[in-house]
Amino acid sequence: MVARSGMAEETTATEKAMPIGVMERMTMSDGAGIGVYHAQPEGPRRGGLVLVQEIFGITDHIRDLAEEYAADGYEVLAPALFDREHPGFEADYSGEGLARGVELARQIHPLALSLADVQSCVDALKEKGPVFVVGYCYGGSIAWLAATRLNGLAAASSYYGSLVPGTADEVPRVPVILHFGRHDHGIPMEGVEKLVAADHPNATIYIYEAGHGFNSDRRKDFHEPSSDLAKERTLELFHANGG
Repeated sequence: MVARSGMAEETTATEKAMPIGVMERMTMSDGAGIGVYHAQPEGPRRGGLVLVQEIFGITDHIRDLAEEYAADGYEVLAPALFDREHPGFEADYSGEGLARGVELARQIHPLALSLADVQSCVDALKEKGPVFVVGYCYGGSIAWLAATRLNGLAAASSYYGSLVPGTADEVPRVPVILHFGRHDHGIPMEGVEKLVAADHPNATIYIYEAGHGFNSDRRKDFHEPSSDLAKERTLELFHANGG
């Protein structure tokens, strides 16, 4: 069940294009209503996409990513995973916001509930065609686990998920690509090498000459060449699996 809570406004030719997405309320499998950023595809529809947030919530960066994927032809749902514990949480990358994000992700919010919410979003999209998942940081871990545990997905793209190496023994049910930065101090290369050694037929691992968060132009470790290449590979994966 989805309830619209706002509409994008029309723009003049001299203004920056307004968002094509809106925040909505969506009922999850436990009956809770949480916010979901919903962006409709531009042009021909390629499929559905669940976009999983960083620990910082549904930030302007996550909304911008949703807009970009919608422009690529995907109907995007980006659930606000921490809404039950901290409604409307949206933090910056340092100080109290960072500390609160870490607290929510690691101590308060159950990982299983994030996966359940992703499954609810997949279920909401799957009647209209293939559904994919992409996630960043905390969402990168969720995207990997979605590929190994959830139903109804066509493929997944995981960006620098810190929990991924520790769950290397899980077997992906669908094609998944994993993006890591060689200079990511939070995800040592030994863990990534363990994942490589697992040699899952459905998993492809890419290592970039970058640090953690290299996809976000809001972060100090933003690395545009790596970000562009990872996005290109993500779209190629989706196209190869029905999107």
